[in-house]
Amino acid sequence: MIRFDRVTMTYDGADEPVLRDVDLTVPEGCLCLVTGRTGSGKTTLLRSINGLVPRFTGGLLQGRVLVDGHDTSALPPRELAGVVGVVGQDPLASFVTDVVEDELAYGMEQLSIAPEVMRPRVEDTLDLLGIAELRDRPLRDLSGGQQQRVAIGSVLTCHPRVLVLDEPTSALDPTAAEEVLAAITRLVHDLGTTVVLAEHRLERVLQYADVVVRVLDDGHVVHGDPAAVMAEAPLAPPVVRLGRALGWSPLPLSVRDARRHATLLRDGLGSPHLAEPEPDRSAAPRLTATNVGVRHGRVEAVRDVSLSLDAGTVTALMGRNGSGKSSLLWALQGSGTRSSGTVDVAGSDTRSASPATRRSLVGLVPQTSGDLLYLETVDDECAQADAESAAAAGTCRALFDDLTGGGVDGAVHPRDLSEGQRLALVLAVQLTAAPSVVLLDEPTRGLDYAAKEQLRTVLRRLADDGAAVVVATHDVEFVATACDRTVVLAQGEVVADGPTAAVVCASPMLAPQVAKVLAPEAWLDVDAVIEAALDAAGGPT
Repeated sequence: MIRFDRVTMTYDGADEPVLRDVDLTVPEGCLCLVTGRTGSGKTTLLRSINGLVPRFTGGLLQGRVLVDGHDTSALPPRELAGVVGVVGQDPLASFVTDVVEDELAYGMEQLSIAPEVMRPRVEDTLDLLGIAELRDRPLRDLSGGQQQRVAIGSVLTCHPRVLVLDEPTSALDPTAAEEVLAAITRLVHDLGTTVVLAEHRLERVLQYADVVVRVLDDGHVVHGDPAAVMAEAPLAPPVVRLGRALGWSPLPLSVRDARRHATLLRDGLGSPHLAEPEPDRSAAPRLTATNVGVRHGRVEAVRDVSLSLDAGTVTALMGRNGSGKSSLLWALQGSGTRSSGTVDVAGSDTRSASPATRRSLVGLVPQTSGDLLYLETVDDECAQADAESAAAAGTCRALFDDLTGGGVDGAVHPRDLSEGQRLALVLAVQLTAAPSVVLLDEPTRGLDYAAKEQLRTVLRRLADDGAAVVVATHDVEFVATACDRTVVLAQGEVVADGPTAAVVCASPMLAPQVAKVLAPEAWLDVDAVIEAALDAAGGPT
């Protein structure tokens, strides 16, 4: 169905190609998972399938990309729209209408499909994706999972043979992600649709893949059976890492597979030694929120939330899409809407503080971190942060170099940075004011496992230096290793609050893979399990 024939892609001004000599075939009715480090070229690979690369990105593409026998270089993307459907990372950004049913019909209108054909296609798509009850709903009122399914449906009504998805679950809570993946696998199994999907959260998708394509740092790719490819992959989900370290064969790709191997391991490990940090009760909390409420029009996003954040702790803020996490973070920071309650930091209420004072109290990295970057170069952003925070010249740049390991050219435009580098720059800008509370909204979106580990180290260091850190996230694997405390919101209210192990292991949806494999014991960290298993057995088991 899809054929890459010795494809090499080099962008204008680049010294090296982003894809190099790619020779790949994806058969019909296959779910192909594309993996690789952040910035390795996954999105370039996806966009070349419908001709967006290089037609709209510029650069030189050598070789051929064939889709259902069509050479993408010979046809503009609009003529491939009936063959290839593309769904990007942010479904809301791709919508062009206001209501679900109108969005499902829009693509067919652009292809001049007859009205008598359009109506049954819309009905079939509503039923196929389980969204019939949403047909008259405004798109902006839908949850993240519902929006993602509508985005998929808007391209499915055109009956494409190939569906291309770029990180379809990155912004979704675990339940919504499962709903979207169930819809995708149904398309593959029931309709024979060929799906090419790029995703960093491999623990969610790997078990459904028929083929895995790994984009290497030098632009080459390796591909094949998922177990064979993951056996050598440096970035792997927890069950794969566990299976490789303990010599399990066949290599497990899912929790179910791993549990079959882990019977003796569960009996031998016993309970983990959980060393929960003890906050300094003699010191006042870094932040105290009392009866905080947030309203957006008639919607009550946050209801009577009271929280206390201690120095030296990293707190996860979790909950399904639309539960009020982002609204609460902005209310705590002081720039966002707050309809009731107080937020005290160092004796000041963040809402009444001046912008300069607020920066020194609470730093917030928003969900789309690039929204805070507006200057032409990295050095310009750093210099502006120094000036706004009355910090010594070079403070922000030193923080940025510390977060990234240095080596980033200061003349680079912030939009040209990788996801991890852009996040580091915004975090450095916020830390320049030396706030005692640091809030981050979905910071792991677009980050591979290595970048997440680097972020975990950074947050731990901030906490060790005395800050109170809050991370709003759906990434249960990150929470398991990075966060001391977990607070769960539902419909704007706190429904769970406690040590991370106790909270996530009590929930089937929030538990990380290791906890599910070794339940009922509350193991969270792969490395800790491996160390304990090898100690108990005297070697690989």
